[in-house]
Amino acid sequence: MSDLLTHMRALLDVTVAALVLGAAVPMLFALGVRWWSGAEVTGPDGTVRRSPVASAGACLCLLIVLTVVVAGVLLVAKEFLSDRLGIHLFGES
Repeated sequence: MSDLLTHMRALLDVTVAALVLGAAVPMLFALGVRWWSGAEVTGPDGTVRRSPVASAGACLCLLIVLTVVVAGVLLVAKEFLSDRLGIHLFGES
């Protein structure tokens, strides 16, 4: 019975990670692009300027996506970095 619970817990962990990385990160990217494209505001005198709130939200979303992508690439390449270059980013293993 404990093996079944252990396997179910592992399955739940993988499912949550897949949902976060498979749905939340692309959603953040889409939200960042949407805010970036809608950041232009036309003033009453006809001038076009960028909305600072929309620009900040877009930059934050895109920065989070970039951080996740870089961390994923480094996680995949950690054995290469460890063996060839002696760089241990995620601790000794």
